[in-house]
Amino acid sequence: MSKILIVYYSRKGENYWNGGLKNLEKGNTERVAEFIRKAVGGDIFEVDTVKPYSESYNTCIEEAKAELRANARPEIKAYPPDFESYDTIFIGYPNWWGTMPMCMFTLLEKYDFTGKTVIPFCTNEGSGMGGSERDLKNICRGATIKAGLSIRGYKSAESESTVAAWAKKSL
Repeated sequence: MSKILIVYYSRKGENYWNGGLKNLEKGNTERVAEFIRKAVGGDIFEVDTVKPYSESYNTCIEEAKAELRANARPEIKAYPPDFESYDTIFIGYPNWWGTMPMCMFTLLEKYDFTGKTVIPFCTNEGSGMGGSERDLKNICRGATIKAGLSIRGYKSAESESTVAAWAKKSL
């Protein structure tokens, strides 16, 4: 039996939502991560940055663009305990500028993925997985990378059955 970890970054608060801005009490990616856990079990870990992004969505995306251009590795508050013991890792994130937020690079570059299975999932408002699967293949060398799941953020709350079916099929 595989030991599963669901690790994700999610943005609460002001978010782009179906063509406008909306304040979210729970981030879209967090919601999808919870659906995965409900469907297949496992441990869950939310990535959080030491320096928070702006509460303003528009300012946040400019911060994210600057981090991407600088190839930054923002400091994160904590790392999942006993990461090495997991053999299946669901990795979730919003699509920011065509890939994962740079804090996910900070996290993932710390580990050896040899022999692990990586299953990505991404929330977005139309840009799909972007280049994130390619980036995961570069970071998670030695891992088996499964096909990712892209969920439109504004549909995340109603995506449980889709997410559950995909998560079960991915194992």
